[in-house]
Amino acid sequence: MKFKSLATLILAIIVQSNAWTQENNHILWYNKPAEKWTDALPIGNGRIGAMIFAGTMVDHIQFNEETLWTGKPRGYNRKGAYKYLKDIRELLFEGKQKEAESLAQAQFMGLQSEAGDKNAWVNQMKAGKGLTGNPALTNFDDKNWKSLKVPAFDGWETAGLANLDGAVWLRTTFDVPENWNGKDLILDLNRIRDQDFTYINGTLVGNTDNNEPRKYTVPAKLVKTGSNTIAIQVLNYADKGGLLGYKDTSKKIGIYPVGSDITQGVSLEKAWKYKIQDENPPAISQYQKSYQPFGDLNLYFKFSKSLVSNYKRSLDISTAIAKTTFSSDGVNYQREYFASQPNQAVVIHLSANKPKAITFDAELSSPHRRSAVKILDKQTLALTVAVNNGALKGESSLTAIVKKGSLKITNGKISINQADEVTLYLIAGTNFINAQDVSGLPAAANFKALKSLKGKTYAEIKQSHVKEYQQYYNRFEVSFGRSENERLPTDERLKKFATSGDAAFAALYMQYGRYLLISSSRPGTQPANLQGIWNDLLTPPWGSKYTTNINLEMNYWPAEVLNLSALNEPLFRKIKGLIKTGGETAKAYYNARGWVLHHNTDLWNGTAPINAADHGIWVSGAAWLCQHLWEHYQFSHDRKFLEKEAYPSMRKAALFFVDFLIKDPKTGWLISTPSNSPENGGLVAGPTMDHQIIRSLFKNCIAAADVLHTDTDFKKILQEKLKQLAPNQIGKYGQLQEWLTDEDDTTNKHRHVSHLWGVYPGSDITWDADAKMMQAAKQSLLYRGDDATGWSLAWKINFWARFKDGDHAMKLVKMLLKPANNGAGSYVNLFDAHPPFQIDGNFGGSAGIAEMILQSHQGYLDILPALPTAMPTGNIRGLQARGGFEVDLSWDKGTLTSFTLKSKTGGDCTLHYKNLVVELHTKAGETYKLNGDLK
Repeated sequence: MKFKSLATLILAIIVQSNAWTQENNHILWYNKPAEKWTDALPIGNGRIGAMIFAGTMVDHIQFNEETLWTGKPRGYNRKGAYKYLKDIRELLFEGKQKEAESLAQAQFMGLQSEAGDKNAWVNQMKAGKGLTGNPALTNFDDKNWKSLKVPAFDGWETAGLANLDGAVWLRTTFDVPENWNGKDLILDLNRIRDQDFTYINGTLVGNTDNNEPRKYTVPAKLVKTGSNTIAIQVLNYADKGGLLGYKDTSKKIGIYPVGSDITQGVSLEKAWKYKIQDENPPAISQYQKSYQPFGDLNLYFKFSKSLVSNYKRSLDISTAIAKTTFSSDGVNYQREYFASQPNQAVVIHLSANKPKAITFDAELSSPHRRSAVKILDKQTLALTVAVNNGALKGESSLTAIVKKGSLKITNGKISINQADEVTLYLIAGTNFINAQDVSGLPAAANFKALKSLKGKTYAEIKQSHVKEYQQYYNRFEVSFGRSENERLPTDERLKKFATSGDAAFAALYMQYGRYLLISSSRPGTQPANLQGIWNDLLTPPWGSKYTTNINLEMNYWPAEVLNLSALNEPLFRKIKGLIKTGGETAKAYYNARGWVLHHNTDLWNGTAPINAADHGIWVSGAAWLCQHLWEHYQFSHDRKFLEKEAYPSMRKAALFFVDFLIKDPKTGWLISTPSNSPENGGLVAGPTMDHQIIRSLFKNCIAAADVLHTDTDFKKILQEKLKQLAPNQIGKYGQLQEWLTDEDDTTNKHRHVSHLWGVYPGSDITWDADAKMMQAAKQSLLYRGDDATGWSLAWKINFWARFKDGDHAMKLVKMLLKPANNGAGSYVNLFDAHPPFQIDGNFGGSAGIAEMILQSHQGYLDILPALPTAMPTGNIRGLQARGGFEVDLSWDKGTLTSFTLKSKTGGDCTLHYKNLVVELHTKAGETYKLNGDLK
């Protein structure tokens, strides 16, 4: 390329640079493959999710299908639990919290799933079922056994026994020196999961059936100078198994004389021999069930690693296409990956700039022990899986379309040799139809998707994918200016964000949150769970369920304001299922009408209390979900939705509280009890959060009845209850009280800030309505502090935005967008770190940045209410506001420069900006363009 002048050269560089930075406003990219799951890049079509590791020699794609869960349809409710409600309440009124919790734990929790016959299985394992000989004996021949590194703090799953539950024998030897003669010894194994029978030279020295540390005393008579044998039968029922040892790896497991310690002893940290005795332990009882991984696709190539150069992997969130590019031995390779919604398949396209350059093997596998690979046809493999001790089964298929070259299936792998291009279609489905029906055909989704793909070119499939995806993504644009850091890989940019002026990274994060919601919550799918739709573990954190005392709701905070309203549909459909089960729970536990939801649910729509009485009995989940229904009406002014869907659900939730609320004997107020302030302080009478949510529900129902001109009698009941409901209170430290009584601990740094629900996402407390109470809420947050888990940081961003302190909100954005490093923040792929990964922080953070730019919860549009100094320049298109309005706005040097209002349904709109107040009388479909002075 030739340039006529220096000016032309400079201009070309500027144009190229601008194009590059514009591109990086919507691209995550890295110059090395993913090493672990939280480095990999997520793609999803709402139903199928995949994580792209993008290795050069081995490309790993881990995938999920949203309805593969443990469990089956069953009853979750304890019948007649309501008979104990009065006693639990009386104990709480008497100040006997522990007694109330004990009674509630025994009589008021949900039913757990049916357990297998543990005693029978343990007896079979002790009797040696499946073994020849007795491995406890010194002379037992274990030379054909395999070896396993011991200990493994994260379970034997990480040391070679992937996803194994069951019975395993472990054997090793240790040498006893002569000066130990006549001394009793301490065998220190620390934690073993879950049960062990430990033998020294054939004699049982210890048996423990819990997760407590093991320190067994070994009598001197059992050991001899020289070599001794230790054999341990480990029985593992679920989750991680084996000898876990110490979390602090500087502490060793081993054996030493009584009165000394391991530094004077013999370490047992080494390779042990092992034998799997049985892989089918009895099912354990659980309150609710867990989301499951489906499988793994591995592509094996023949590159020389030393010849790879120019490597880059990326995710373009404007097209939902991941890409890997690199060069090797003079050939430029490219791989593209996307999850197509129109064709319901993960599509992988491999190409090169030279013919015959693509040679690899493709292999399907699954972490589920009950899985198998079969051949469907000459170009298709299928993977079948069955969830352990559950009703759900799945089938995925992998089809290869090859341009030139050869394709054959051998040894359960698709082998492709010297192709010009290859397209892979990865599809998955289960037998789940709904929470009561599992009679579907797992392969049905595969047949349907393959039929839709037949005869289409890769270009057509890609174009269809992008068009469908962008109908959501392109509704919103955001820029907070340019940044030098945009030239950096995303992992390096993440490291520098807290200490550099890179407001553009916050804009990317907003759009990434939108990307994740589009990818995990399309209309017709299940709602996004604790991890969206991405999970690689059979026992994921918190079951990767739906935690309804904030986390499920937080997932949908960006939906309205960031112009993704249609993606609420899975949540709203989930509410319909929960109304049915929640109605049964309301009757069984409270002898009440309406519906109730406690702090967790799962695929099967469980609504009963779970886990423990000190946090599992919380009654406001249904009312909080109804807030989302009302918000959807507030943003859309869809009267039909309000009449047919929202108000009937809201009314039933309010009906529950009409029956449930009880007069406090000390204050005379109506209060919520038994309940808790999630997940802090135990079982109580009258937590502030409950009253804020109930008050908002009642007010919303009254407003809805007014809009619909209906339900006058019920409206009067709610108005009367509202007068009696316990109010927000200011305590002795100037704080908003978390409980009915003034007992807040100002040193408490708990991650939940539940009593500030009325500040955000609610509007029970606002500057306009009660500035003094708002100040008390702010004082509570100051006491609680900034540092928190990932999702809690995201919540606090929204609080500080509502407090109109943009710089403090931005401080928390920087805390959320910092490398996780075993603490809160963000992983390399920008997934939120609780830790571990929870997607709600991504969604809450995106919503929080929007809340800094525009607020509409006080009946008017508050423009730039919490703009931080670190975000002096901005341009946003497509922001949504309550009242049925869409907003485009820009600012420069911290000052508004333009404001455009689009009125979707007409009506009056009030604008507030600094000291300006402007009234607009709008017509449906009209657009109003104003300058920075709102003129």
